Amino acid sequence: MEWDDAVAALGGQAGARPRLEARYGEPHRRYHTLAHAAGVVRDSAWLAGDLGDTERAVLAVAAWAHDVVYDAKPGEDERASAAWAREALDGVAEAHVERVEGLILATITHDAPPGDHLATALLDADLAVLGAPPDRYAAYAEGVRQEYAKYPDDVWREGRAAVLEGMLARELYRSEAARARWATAAEKNLTAELTHWRGGRTDHR
Repeated sequence: MEWDDAVAALGGQAGARPRLEARYGEPHRRYHTLAHAAGVVRDSAWLAGDLGDTERAVLAVAAWAHDVVYDAKPGEDERASAAWAREALDGVAEAHVERVEGLILATITHDAPPGDHLATALLDADLAVLGAPPDRYAAYAEGVRQEYAKYPDDVWREGRAAVLEGMLARELYRSEAARARWATAAEKNLTAELTHWRGGRTDHR
């Protein structure tokens, strides 16, 4: 569902699309672009399955806006994105705005209450790239590295390795559909990248 259609379905004004595109088109972005957001919209809709019009629109808005603010500041970015979404949803019922905010904020920890099917779909879709073919995964990893270019290689290596170890230590995907589609490849991709970083290399191909 496109941004304008989703906002309109919630009773809001659709004029924020140019600002959404401008944010995702910022020059420092390499992976967290409009293409990433569109992929999350697509995959979250697939994972969520049959939804009513309102739930489908809420999920789409959250997916479009979840990385609309991205300055490589984990936690701050998601909170700022949620605030951006609130402002963009002027005129939308407060309950829907709060639901969108909550979904975006769930991407900080990638955790949500059991049974929250919208959060499950959004969080699993956000991690779909981890289970992508190796060349696409490598492009994602390189893109994130460029977004964190202010950090020298030794600092990045330790930080990235810790992130990878954390992901490998937990179940990445909450839904059966996502696990079936991406989990095996994700474990291979993450393990391969971690091996390279722990081996002292400064690239991850």
